[in-house]
Amino acid sequence: MQKVRVPITNFQFGEVSPSLYSRTDTAVYTASAQRVENLFLRAEGGVIKRAGLQNIYAFDITYDATKVQQSRLLPFIFSDDERYIISIEHQKLRIFQINPTTGAVSLIQTITQDVNSDTLKFTHTYMHEFTYAQAGDVMFICHPTFMPQQIVRTGLTTFQVETFIFDVKSDTTEIYQPYYSFHPIDITLDPSATTGTGVTLTTSSAYFDITGSQSGGNYPDSLHVGITLKYRNSEIEITSVQSTTQATGTVQDKLETHLDPNAFRTTEGSADIEVTFVNHGMKVNDSIVVSHAGSVGGISNNQINGTRTVASIIDDDRFIFAAGANANESVDGGGTPKIETHAPTAIWSEQSYSALRGYPSAITFHQNRLVFAGTLAQPDTIWFSKSASYYNFNVYEARDNDSIHLTASVGEVNQIRHIVSNRDLQVFTSTSEMYVPAFTNQPLTPTNAQIRRQTPFGVDFVRPQSLDGATLFVQKGGAIIREYLFSDAEAAYTAVPISSLSSHLIKTPVEMNTLYGAIDRSESYVFVINADGTMAVFNSNRGEQRAGWAEFTSQGKFHSCVTVDDRVFANVVFDTGAGTEKIHLCEFDSTYNTDMSGTYTGSAGVFDVSADFANGAVVNVISGNNYVGEFTVASGNVDVSSIDNTLTSVEIGYKFNVNLKTNPIDVQAGNGPITGQPRSLASVIVDLNTTLSASVNGTNLVIRQVTDDLSQQLSPFTGKKEFRLMGYNRDPQVEITQSAPLSMQVNGIIAELVF
Repeated sequence: MQKVRVPITNFQFGEVSPSLYSRTDTAVYTASAQRVENLFLRAEGGVIKRAGLQNIYAFDITYDATKVQQSRLLPFIFSDDERYIISIEHQKLRIFQINPTTGAVSLIQTITQDVNSDTLKFTHTYMHEFTYAQAGDVMFICHPTFMPQQIVRTGLTTFQVETFIFDVKSDTTEIYQPYYSFHPIDITLDPSATTGTGVTLTTSSAYFDITGSQSGGNYPDSLHVGITLKYRNSEIEITSVQSTTQATGTVQDKLETHLDPNAFRTTEGSADIEVTFVNHGMKVNDSIVVSHAGSVGGISNNQINGTRTVASIIDDDRFIFAAGANANESVDGGGTPKIETHAPTAIWSEQSYSALRGYPSAITFHQNRLVFAGTLAQPDTIWFSKSASYYNFNVYEARDNDSIHLTASVGEVNQIRHIVSNRDLQVFTSTSEMYVPAFTNQPLTPTNAQIRRQTPFGVDFVRPQSLDGATLFVQKGGAIIREYLFSDAEAAYTAVPISSLSSHLIKTPVEMNTLYGAIDRSESYVFVINADGTMAVFNSNRGEQRAGWAEFTSQGKFHSCVTVDDRVFANVVFDTGAGTEKIHLCEFDSTYNTDMSGTYTGSAGVFDVSADFANGAVVNVISGNNYVGEFTVASGNVDVSSIDNTLTSVEIGYKFNVNLKTNPIDVQAGNGPITGQPRSLASVIVDLNTTLSASVNGTNLVIRQVTDDLSQQLSPFTGKKEFRLMGYNRDPQVEITQSAPLSMQVNGIIAELVF
């Protein structure tokens, strides 16, 4: 018989996939475990039991497993001492305030209508797909099914919901919004007049939407009604639709086009003025109005400006009209004239955002611009606002601070789902990952902005998160999580999978959040909410090349999660004993050891829990460091008087499993590995820290001695504890669990293997 002491000094790779159980030759095998449940991976290599879930608020929402999310939590950070949690629900918002002094969380407002008294556009159908960004006291919520919504903080405890509205020109004749030519290039728009209401708009081929039935010669349900068209540079609002080729509209100002400087040419001795007007659409005898022209060729401006008639057509870009006097020389000039005309033209466009074309699916702030991306009709387009003017998306003359419109023309349609402001503007689409590069010596401008495609994986609807210098995203299909990271060696972005060692823990994620050191821990973590109600927790330290996964479970189901500073909140679905599952807002709180927990006061060992638990609920009771036991709620009370009738304050909640199960203990013998051979764990020495409850392969940690005063609280154990074990097994493992829901921290294990 041989004895070998096998050290298991760290669990830095966390819980690994069953597919790795035979890889005894790798460094991963000796620094990971078969099961890491409800334990945080520590930077030092050990594990510590996760905090309990303190019950904060019970939603009046009955859980429906057919819906991906019914309440999604978002952080609203206004200042250092003004923090909020927003719960988005079906046509409802609940606003929770975090008290800056006590840290208490309380509901301060419930909103069911926007400022126009309309029903909120948020629904549980697409709740998990919402994207958001915040600036100051405004949070923007985006989804392709509605115009971006604004959650606006109007006071310390008051909020309101508004629909995003673009800036308008001071005379209200122009909306500073994006436009796009949705029509084929050969379709022309022919307005019947240059000004006024009731202007007939005729297209050369079918274009207008005719949803619904015709009534009174119109299609009142047409999705084109209310949409703004841009005829060259002038706006026309559609007021009614008569057919696929005819609509009626209101010209906001007048159909007037600014020509390029010096667009006029005179001929000596002639009154004819040749006009350069690209794609003018004119025909002979058309009436036009010329304005803002300067004198040219000896013809004064008052002999040029005014109503004129097209005398002849040279080509698609040039025509001639007669001035009021002859020129005395042949020259180019005319200053910066304008031509008022309603001639048919192919140079027209339609507003990008509407019920017909869809709305932005992604949003962020980048280099002091508000950025939208990815509508249904323009899935691969990105719109940057004017610099420092978040409601102005007018491209103007492509000056450095003007709005930027980019399209990812990479040979295939890429539906943009997320955009992230990081080292560059990172663009995540349904089929690939891209970026808009930043520059070290100049800002992003209309003249230098470009999109570069990088990796070919595609992203799911889960919002990406930044951690440890990388951006983590869920690959399309929901089975893999990757990190999008710029590689200096390759001078490009890479998207390496970070969940391949623990792929079984990634089960169709619906939400992901990042915590930068909290819950009494200095490490950073990513929390991934799975569709089955479990939570995969990732810890990374790139500097030490250490990363690993663990899984959080509960008697309930994790539904949503949010981090605010160093605190983590979660919506968790619990059955509190009545047979109906409800959603509860909870906080991971290290002062609690159970879930759905709270501190209850009573007398003589009897505690009223009727506000939180129904009769029949089986709960666990803790008094300080002592585990009182498991009890069933009856008559709205938890009665522990048979155990201790002196108790007046206790913690009551649901117990959750804690499990650290090593990989099979293996070593190399003189004749090779002993994998699969019968062997025994004679003893296990566990290095514990401030631990009150631990069981090794079913053997409980004994803390109290016969000489102890049993009336006093248990003292946490710190040090090395030996557990004697028996029996042989072909795959001997150390499994550390708990018999009581109390504190536990494992720094490392030494296993004595006999074979």
